[in-house]
Amino acid sequence: MIKTLTTEAIALLKQLIETPSFSSEEAQTALLIEQWFTTHNIPYQRQKNNIWATNKYFNKDKQTLLLNSHHDTVKPNNGYTKDPFKAIVEDGKLYGLGSNDAGGCLVSLLVTFTYFYKKKNLDYNLVIVASAEEESSGPDGLNSMLSVIPEIDVAIVGEPTLMDLAIAEKGLVVFDAKVKGTASHAAHPNADNAIYNTVDVLKWFQEFKFDKKSPVLGDVKMTVTQINAGKQHNAVPSEVDLVIDVRVNDKYTNAEIAAILKKKSPCSSIEPRSLRLNSSSIPVHHDLVKAGIALGRETYGSPTLSDQAALSCPSLKLGPGDSKRSHTADEFIYLSEIKEGIKIYIELLEKVL
Repeated sequence: MIKTLTTEAIALLKQLIETPSFSSEEAQTALLIEQWFTTHNIPYQRQKNNIWATNKYFNKDKQTLLLNSHHDTVKPNNGYTKDPFKAIVEDGKLYGLGSNDAGGCLVSLLVTFTYFYKKKNLDYNLVIVASAEEESSGPDGLNSMLSVIPEIDVAIVGEPTLMDLAIAEKGLVVFDAKVKGTASHAAHPNADNAIYNTVDVLKWFQEFKFDKKSPVLGDVKMTVTQINAGKQHNAVPSEVDLVIDVRVNDKYTNAEIAAILKKKSPCSSIEPRSLRLNSSSIPVHHDLVKAGIALGRETYGSPTLSDQAALSCPSLKLGPGDSKRSHTADEFIYLSEIKEGIKIYIELLEKVL
């Protein structure tokens, strides 16, 4: 059964690669995922471009484990030498946009859910959500499903981790900041040039350290990623706009980070765009983590954001593929990684379910 399902999963992944599914434009890949459930006689529901289902013997008196991965992609970058929308297999690698992030994870979880779907007397209920808008953290992704699906107690989020156990994930806060000065003609002296004022501000962001370090996620990482000012060569602007990307460890809430920067940063103003993408984690003594460790998997803290940020329950990030390949030109996943991923997902859940 697993061998047949694996073959079907790889075929589905090739279809997903060849069907564009940018964030909020996933309608066609949603249809492909619907076909999977139809083919395997599994009732499913669709909420916009999110597809979800529960195991056959769902029991509301049991705890519920969520299996989740996404079927949207970023847009391909200009470095591609292969067609990003063509599934190409070379030397054991399956190339194509979304193959690694997170198509391989998604089809592996579909196999896993299908394998357990009809099994009786499981210790947990299973819910699977193939979600949309993960790459854009959009309003109609997994976050919109939490009031639709049954209440969940723990989750496995499928993202490329080389099948190691990401037991914590950094949160994200993006800030918009301003550095002000005095507007003037470029030909005249100006001791309050907003652009020059920005030099010390940039140095402050480069050197500032948050006090609390996480044993799993390390330090909070703060990076100025955008700067914009001025509209013409002969006019000194009155302000400079900055964008600051802050990756938050599990020792702070996003609200605490915002309060610190509002109090301490030398900007004229600084405001967070959103505080909802908090860090997430699962206790190292949780049964899922212990089961993974028993299978020889390593634990680590992940610096990248995923749909874990939408969850308030304990969650484990785990999946085939390598995060370092995500969003790169000529993205690929090894076919062997998909086969291994399916095997480990099933072995892991057999220890827990």
